[in-house]
Amino acid sequence: MEASGSEASSQSQREEQNAPTGQGEDGSKLKKAHLKRTLSTKKKKTKKAAVSRSARVNYTVHQGEDMLLVISNASSQYDDSVWAPKRKGSKKKKLSRENTKNIQTKRKRTVCAKRKVETKVSVEEQELSMFAFSQETDDQRWGQNLPVEVLVNIFQMVVSQDNAVPFLCRVGRVCRLWNAAASSPILWRTVTLGHCWIPPGKSQLPKTEKKIQDTVTWLAQNRFSQLRDFALCHWTKNVDFTLQAVSQFCPHLGSIKLSYCSGLTAKAFQSLGLHSRALHSINIQYSEFQVEGLLEYLENHGSQIKEISFTHGLKNDKLLAALNRGCCPDLELLEVNTKLDSKDGELPVCIQALQTACPKLKTFRMLNVRPLHKTMRNGVDSSPGFPCLEELCIATTSYSYMTDKDLLGILFASTKLRILDLRGCSRITPYGLAQLPCPDLECLFWGQYFNSHVGLPSLKRDFHLVTQLWGRTLQQLDLANQVFTEEDLELAMGYLAAQTKTLRSLNLSGTRITLRGVRYVISRMHALDYLNLSSCRYLPRGLKKIYRGQEEIQQLLDKLKELV
Repeated sequence: MEASGSEASSQSQREEQNAPTGQGEDGSKLKKAHLKRTLSTKKKKTKKAAVSRSARVNYTVHQGEDMLLVISNASSQYDDSVWAPKRKGSKKKKLSRENTKNIQTKRKRTVCAKRKVETKVSVEEQELSMFAFSQETDDQRWGQNLPVEVLVNIFQMVVSQDNAVPFLCRVGRVCRLWNAAASSPILWRTVTLGHCWIPPGKSQLPKTEKKIQDTVTWLAQNRFSQLRDFALCHWTKNVDFTLQAVSQFCPHLGSIKLSYCSGLTAKAFQSLGLHSRALHSINIQYSEFQVEGLLEYLENHGSQIKEISFTHGLKNDKLLAALNRGCCPDLELLEVNTKLDSKDGELPVCIQALQTACPKLKTFRMLNVRPLHKTMRNGVDSSPGFPCLEELCIATTSYSYMTDKDLLGILFASTKLRILDLRGCSRITPYGLAQLPCPDLECLFWGQYFNSHVGLPSLKRDFHLVTQLWGRTLQQLDLANQVFTEEDLELAMGYLAAQTKTLRSLNLSGTRITLRGVRYVISRMHALDYLNLSSCRYLPRGLKKIYRGQEEIQQLLDKLKELV
């Protein structure tokens, strides 16, 4: 518009110069028309200048003690662009070429006007907005500015609780810094792989199987250079392939655990024998494997094995016979278990042969298994025993054949015993326990769980012999559902309270403990932080519960004082 006005004024000036001076009235008319045009152009210019206005600032800045707060004034981020629905029945008007040109020029002018208005923002507001933006970017990039050592320590805390896979695989995709921290070999020393590629109950496609093998191979080559402990859970395929890859690329592999896996053949054990020279622990409980392959491995490389765990079965019992022959002379841990719903729980064991073949055994566990003692064929009765044994577990949920004589035959030389688990062994008596040569016993578990053979006459007295012998060193004591008399329990608790200063856990659920016996326990055992008094028939209803922590136990003591 300004350009058109200037052109019109220049053209009028030319006409004035070219017009004759002696025309009279016609000349005055032309002058008046020229003045009207110039006035109209000036008015239009002033109108356009009035349209310009200062931009509205949509934020305020508050200065705090150590930071600047930028607070938005707008109620919504979409206030400037409000959407309105079109009216029904509205018809589009046909636009001519002239109208479309006028609309386009108007749009261009309004856009230019907006740009001019936006450029009039003060320099101070721009600096504040840039400062706020820089703070936001710094807050968003805090993880990228941390040292790698700090990230490794943080990841190590998570890995110790939630496992390395899939956590490290996910955080490695965040950025390059996190990828470098997640690829640290220290974080990949303990790895457990669960079968998460296919949903349960569906078959595995060939593409999926190829993807699994590629993933395992990449992890073994790029992440498992310092792998120590490796575990597989619920794998039904690719078990051989995985163990072969791990054994080839992991020279420091020391422990293998297979839980509910199947398809393990002799090829995997052969690969372990060739490459894994540091392997010392094998756990194959609840897994299906080729027994002959493991037997061959134990005969050739059993001298390096210190821990072995397997599930009781018709074929798996051959492993126990191989141990009795001396395949693993440095064995320190032996664990044999069975399923809770298993009907065949009897395990023939020659304790004397095992004592001779494994004199360094420290932990011996037979969980939910009923051991049947066998004698040696050569008739030799003397054996070195288990002089290094520290833990013996013969716990079962059903009946047990274990007697005082059998228990003494296992522990006659075990002077270092710390943990004794006899849950379900109803034929053991307090007199038999008092004969054991274990002066520093710390944990005694003698509860009767799901056992129909409790209540024998031999278990109703003389428990004070046990507390008198081990009251000084006991830290955990479990007597759940034992049927000792009230007088015998009060006497036993009196001996225990007079000697012990280290007892932390006491389970008396289902017993005949009285208020007097509980008072003996609480008033003198200051380290006690767990007390189970549930289902105790000789206690008031309000006291029959589990107490955790010294505060709850102190509240129980206050209630007992009020009752007395």
